Amino acid sequence: MSELRIGAIVVAGGRGERAGPSAQGPKQYRHIGGRPVIRRTVEGLLALPEIDRIVVVIHRDDSARLADALEECSRCITVAHGGRERQDSVRAGLAALGSTAPDLVLIHDAVRPFASARLIRRVIAATDKATGAIPALPVTDTLKRSSARGEVDATVSRERLYAVQTPQAFPYALLLELHAEAAAAGVTVTDDAGVFEWGQRPVRIVEGEAENVKLTTARDIAMADERLSAGRIDVRTGNGYDVHQLVEGDHVTLCGIHIPHDQRLAGHSDADVGLHALTDALLATCGAGDIGDHFPPSDPRWKGAASHIFVEKAVEIIAAKGGRIMNADISLICEAPKIAPHRMAMREAIAAMTGLDLDRVSVKATTNETIGFVGRREGIAAIATASVIYGDGQ
Repeated sequence: MSELRIGAIVVAGGRGERAGPSAQGPKQYRHIGGRPVIRRTVEGLLALPEIDRIVVVIHRDDSARLADALEECSRCITVAHGGRERQDSVRAGLAALGSTAPDLVLIHDAVRPFASARLIRRVIAATDKATGAIPALPVTDTLKRSSARGEVDATVSRERLYAVQTPQAFPYALLLELHAEAAAAGVTVTDDAGVFEWGQRPVRIVEGEAENVKLTTARDIAMADERLSAGRIDVRTGNGYDVHQLVEGDHVTLCGIHIPHDQRLAGHSDADVGLHALTDALLATCGAGDIGDHFPPSDPRWKGAASHIFVEKAVEIIAAKGGRIMNADISLICEAPKIAPHRMAMREAIAAMTGLDLDRVSVKATTNETIGFVGRREGIAAIATASVIYGDGQ
């Protein structure tokens, strides 16, 4: 089969009414997992080196949409404009392949983006110069035929019944001939295997794939997006550490809360070690430097500044990069003041700054057992950890 010239036609001219309206246009242009459906379908075909040419058949109104959807992939395909019915669009695609006619041609729905390389090769291998091949799955549901009144008329046997998929493969010259004859005879079919059946030519059935679904409704598209997005979640964890000296004073500010105390924390801003450590932890999740890069102590604008400004800037940077903060955890290391009476207020303040639910914010405190500068009440330290989700899975 490797010596055969193989072309592919992607049928993409439909309006997709059953999927409902969308600013992105018909369903083949809607995004799943961050990319348009049609792009995923075309890329699946481009990944097979045995396919020489690809024609995408579109509605005349969708040229700009297709160019946007395919971006650099558009250089690898030929575009044709479809007709009123699917048959008309396939004929247009076959004609577009005519200048360098292939031996075999694949006909594939643009809204089947999950066809695997194994499936496509299985269909190609079952095709020859006189025989077509289609992927299909045995019907497993019980089938009922209804009466004119909408009541059950009879149960239909499932024996030897199949649900048909694409891509379907055929000898190019024969399919082109049969399509022309069917059009001249006014014969209408729902797929290209139907053209072969009408022409009394053989079509082999090969094993399809349950994953090779056709995206028809808005729910189909939403489920496909969920399926792809689940594998694209990027969870990152950042750590931050800060320490400030204690000097004579009347209060400290920790995690945004003013606490009366016989000392204060020295620093250019309000020296809130908890929020400084949290800012660094958040920035670390997207490689955005540290607090000093964004708020240098040499800048007089930040003299005495409330540190919630720094946290909120980090939150803004994360949002711009497509991130969503999942939790924040701060450990304060000090001999005094007592943190427990203020812990809830601290958690509430951090939740307000970050947009987190309260149960996703943790503030803890420990002493240094009178050891070191913390133990001598010369300073207060803080360690913070934050988790952020980036990507389409958020």
